[in-house]
Amino acid sequence: MLGRRDFALGLASGALVGAGGAAMAQGTAWPDHPPRWVVGYPPGGPSDTFARLIASFMSPRLGFNMVVENRPGGGAVLASETVARSTPDGYTLLHADNGNLVYNPALYARLPYDPDKDLTGVGFIGRFPLFLVVRPDSPVKTLADYIAASKQRVPTYGSPAVASPHHLAMEMLKRRAGFDATHVPYRGGPAAMQDLLSGMIESVLIDCATGIPFLREGKARGILVLSEARSAQAPDVPTTGELGIPDAIAFGWQAMSAPAATPPAVITRLNTELNAAVAAPEMQARMAGLGIESTPWTPTQFNSFVAAENAQWRPLIRELGIRLDS
Repeated sequence: MLGRRDFALGLASGALVGAGGAAMAQGTAWPDHPPRWVVGYPPGGPSDTFARLIASFMSPRLGFNMVVENRPGGGAVLASETVARSTPDGYTLLHADNGNLVYNPALYARLPYDPDKDLTGVGFIGRFPLFLVVRPDSPVKTLADYIAASKQRVPTYGSPAVASPHHLAMEMLKRRAGFDATHVPYRGGPAAMQDLLSGMIESVLIDCATGIPFLREGKARGILVLSEARSAQAPDVPTTGELGIPDAIAFGWQAMSAPAATPPAVITRLNTELNAAVAAPEMQARMAGLGIESTPWTPTQFNSFVAAENAQWRPLIRELGIRLDS
């Protein structure tokens, strides 16, 4: 299985998968009409935003405008089921993330799709480092301060949602660093950050795309980043490894998946175009400015990464007793 070190190596040395000629599906040149990319979240959020940006880069190379279709509902279960049950011809694709590929089987007693059997990876978009942040005027300046304060009074922390990567990362951090904090879920990261600034909560576990602007403008202070290396966009924030918790690594991430029986030639073509879109200078500049890390994985590498994520996060979710269907 692909480990964290493999990801770091991929960032340095990964190469785009070369196009091997026109892909063929059922004897017809693919594509011969617009593909659709199903997103399990409302318009305007990070998933929708990146799907639309990447689709705009892929469309000219595919020769057809890729249609981004929002099907929000139930932790992206509706979108995932839609794609899993679609014809496996490369024309219906899933915007994939930690939730619909990794977490959902542990969060729901029954699902109308099986991500391990019904879906397969196309390629990787990027991973979003996660930060624990406080207000700039907080007396808490370090993780040691945070832990010491928690012994006197349990602090509150916000996250974008129950069972989000942010929520689960903080619960993992609490266990491995030995402190307590009370979760306050929000409808999105910006809402949590606004309540942090207004003093309604004491800390937030936030992703780089939402949190970096606050850190850059001095509106929040980073206590730590749950990553192997410091972020170039927040170089003063120490990693969990530097703070003596090397096994507390967590990210949000986004990717593209397809129905499991999609022809390999179509998967290869999609992987090539997805990697080319993410590697476009405009996309790289935007992602780098928000601290998002990308690497041009092959479908096999991405599927191995998901298997490693499953092994780490599903047991933790079950141990924590977090459910979305109770």
